[in-house]
Amino acid sequence: MEKELALRFAEEWIAAWNSHDLGRILSHYEDDFEMSSPVIVQAMGEQTGRLKGKTAVAEYWGKTLDRYPDLHFRLLHVLTGVSSVTIIYDGVRGLSAEVFHFSTHGKVARAYAHYAN
Repeated sequence: MEKELALRFAEEWIAAWNSHDLGRILSHYEDDFEMSSPVIVQAMGEQTGRLKGKTAVAEYWGKTLDRYPDLHFRLLHVLTGVSSVTIIYDGVRGLSAEVFHFSTHGKVARAYAHYAN
């Protein structure tokens, strides 16, 4: 992943979340992408911590946006990998990191959320 492309993705991803526009947020992802987060266990009762597909994740993220009407993310760092990007940011849960693995179509196929607390 080229650094410039990774930075553009990170900035747009942060801006999408800060806009609270669920459609804009979801536009970064494949229709059948998989999301993994420890918060999924609490918020959705899914013990695996994983959701698959835009419909399932849209329900989860819609609840997040409703729960945090003042949600605002602040980008701290962008790390690049092979067809992947890690974004480190300050969010509603404090220090956070998300790892994004991209498909050959340039959209996120898998994402993994991590939190300091």
